Amino acid sequence: MSEEAIVLRVRLPRPGFLLETDLELPARGISAVFGPSGSGKTTLLRCVAGLERAPDARIAVTGQVWQDSAAGVFLPAWRRPLGYVFQEASLFDHLDVRRNIAFGQRRVRDAGQGIEVEGLLRLLGIGHLLDRRPHQLSGGERQRVAIARALATQPRILLLDEPLAAVDVARRQEILPWLERLRDELRIPMLYVTHSADEVARLADHLVLLDEGRVRASGPLAETLARVDLPALPGEEAGALLQASVAQKDARWKLAQVRFDGGTLWIADPGLAPGDAVRVRVLARDVSLALVPPERSSIQNVLPCIVRTIAPGAHPSQSLVQLACGDSLLLARITARAVDTLGLQPGSPVWAQIKSAALVA
Repeated sequence: MSEEAIVLRVRLPRPGFLLETDLELPARGISAVFGPSGSGKTTLLRCVAGLERAPDARIAVTGQVWQDSAAGVFLPAWRRPLGYVFQEASLFDHLDVRRNIAFGQRRVRDAGQGIEVEGLLRLLGIGHLLDRRPHQLSGGERQRVAIARALATQPRILLLDEPLAAVDVARRQEILPWLERLRDELRIPMLYVTHSADEVARLADHLVLLDEGRVRASGPLAETLARVDLPALPGEEAGALLQASVAQKDARWKLAQVRFDGGTLWIADPGLAPGDAVRVRVLARDVSLALVPPERSSIQNVLPCIVRTIAPGAHPSQSLVQLACGDSLLLARITARAVDTLGLQPGSPVWAQIKSAALVA
C-alpha cells in the first residue's frame, strides 16, 4: 500500500446486495463515486467514516489505518480525522456562521496544521456571512458553510455525499465553482458521491463506477470515460473529456481556441481569458473519420489521430473507435460498414473530424 493513497477494501453484506470494493484512490483531487440509487455509494462513505462497521475491511488514508479486520483494528468515527458533508447542510440553527465553523475547529488536535479558517472563508466566499444564522442563508450558502465547517476540522479526507442533491439548478451552479476551487487549491483528497454525470465531468479527477455494490471501473476520469468496453456513464452518451486551456480568441466570429495535449479545437467563446483551464466534452456521435485531411469542409476541427481500439457499438450496425490524439483519447461512433470500407484497425492513422465540442459547465 502506498502512503500516498486511499485504500478502500470493503466487504459488507447488505439487504439485496453485497458491497465489495478493492480500491486504491489518489491522495489528492476529487475521486467521484458514481452509480444509480441503491448501488452502495453512501454505504461505502459511511464505512470510510466509521459509521458502518464492515466485518471484512481494510481502510487506510494516506498511510493511517482506520480499519483492518484481520488485525482487529477499528477506529471509531470520532477518532477519524475526516470531514463529512451531507445532502442537507446540517448546521446548528441557534449558532451563526462564525460559531458553526468554530464548532468544527473544536475537533482539531493540532491547530498548526492544515488550512486556516481565513483561507476557508476566502476559498468558499463566505466571509460576509459570518454573522448570519443558517435560516438567513440560501441553500447554496448553507452548503458552502457546511463544507467550511467540515474543512475546519483539518481532515485527512473530505467526504461529500451528494452535496448538491438537495439544491435547485441555480444553487447548484452557484456551488460548483467553489468546489472547483477547493479541488484545485487544497491538497486534501475528496471522496464525492453522486449520481450526476454533469458533476462527474466537471469536478472529478478519478472515477469509480459502482453498481449493485460492485466496482465496474476505477481510474483517471478521462481514461475511464474513453473506454470502449465501458463506453459511457449509465444513461449518458459515449464521449471523451479533454483537459485544455484557452489559447486564443477570435473576436470577429465569437470563437475561442482551446489547446490540449493532442492539438487545438475551436469552440464557442465562453468568455474566459487566454490561459484559463477548461474541460471540453467531445461526444462520440460528433466525431467522423477520414483517411486523408478533408478540404473545403464546414468542419473546422480536424485532428490527426491513431486508432487504438475498435469495439462493437450498442447496435450491430455500429462500431466504437478509440483514438489516440497525442496523449489524449477520443471516441468516434461510426458504422461497422465504414470501419470495413476504410480498412481501419489498431495502429491505423486517421483524421478525426469533430463536428461539435463543448465546455463542461
